[in-house]
Amino acid sequence: MSLTTPGTLPTTMREIRSLVTADGYLELSIAEVPVPVPAAWEVLVRIQGAPINPSDLGLLLAMADVSQAVVSGTADSPVVRAPLADRVLAGLGSRLGQSMSVGNEGCGVVVAAGDAPDAQALLGRTVSLVGGATYGEYRNVPAGLCMLLPDGTDPVHGASCFVNPLTALSMVETMRMEGHTALVHTAAASNLGQMLQRICLADGVPLVNIVRRPEQEAILRSLGATHVCDSSKDSFRADLTAALVDTGATLAFDAIGGGRLAGDILSCMEVAVNTKATEYSRYGSDVHKQVYMYGMLDFSPTEIVRDFGLAWGLGGWLLTPFLGRLGLEGMARLRDRVVAELTTTFASHYTHEVSLAGALSLDAIHEYSRMATGLKYLIRPTEG
Repeated sequence: MSLTTPGTLPTTMREIRSLVTADGYLELSIAEVPVPVPAAWEVLVRIQGAPINPSDLGLLLAMADVSQAVVSGTADSPVVRAPLADRVLAGLGSRLGQSMSVGNEGCGVVVAAGDAPDAQALLGRTVSLVGGATYGEYRNVPAGLCMLLPDGTDPVHGASCFVNPLTALSMVETMRMEGHTALVHTAAASNLGQMLQRICLADGVPLVNIVRRPEQEAILRSLGATHVCDSSKDSFRADLTAALVDTGATLAFDAIGGGRLAGDILSCMEVAVNTKATEYSRYGSDVHKQVYMYGMLDFSPTEIVRDFGLAWGLGGWLLTPFLGRLGLEGMARLRDRVVAELTTTFASHYTHEVSLAGALSLDAIHEYSRMATGLKYLIRPTEG
């Protein structure tokens, strides 16, 4: 192993842990653990920034009732406990009693590296990384899970290089691979949604954005969006159908999950397709319409009214399995684009920056658990 400054690394580090107890509680704490030593192909990254994404909250908060959370411990090492509903606890059996590290991605400087050339090449460099356990002061990862960033990159820009950028790019890649020509996206004013809008404008891909409030529509219009449909309006279905007729979109990515939105999208797609039909079929159109759920902002049941024929699909979509389908060359192509457009297309904006302890304050938990548009937290593990 090589070090940038030999002998200066601490032997222990702090990281956020999430525990589900057998008596039905979520427990969040800050644990002190050994600093890992990189194997030959690994690097040790001093984490300077790690975002709290919606995809992190499932592991971090485990669907606990944070409105009833209580905090104990000290200001520097808080311990948060929140109750879990019986129906939620029933699905968490595999993680009972396990204190789990949290955080999907982050940014920092490589301070130690194994002997493999790929690892040594990253020594002293700023990298974005993926692989979990980034809500801590250090993270040991294979060199291949790092994205090399330009020297001097601000962690604010580098912390969110993987999840949102690669998800947005992969939505467009999925569209092309499956033979669609346009997209629909829900919760479209999110950081990810804004990235997707910029990508689609740059690549000439028609995009229909679905939001829930007028101010969210204004955000997307300011980015140049042509089609923005507000689901809170009485005219929503008519507006969505008109946008689908104009774009020909037959593929949607849904971050909401619960309620009737996914079914409404399929229904409006069917109506839009049939505006160009030359003959009637009692089985509906033969144009395949697909909705992929990639998030669960709404935990209520998904409601489907079957009025869109038989050529349709509703399923789940995850980034990691898709990247496996895309292959190494495809992943490298997407990663190169992210680095090249880091402060433009793929810029993330944070409303709060907090320490490890700050991320476990009740005020912070109550805010980021809402997953509200325009509200995004960045954890600075190695800052006070």
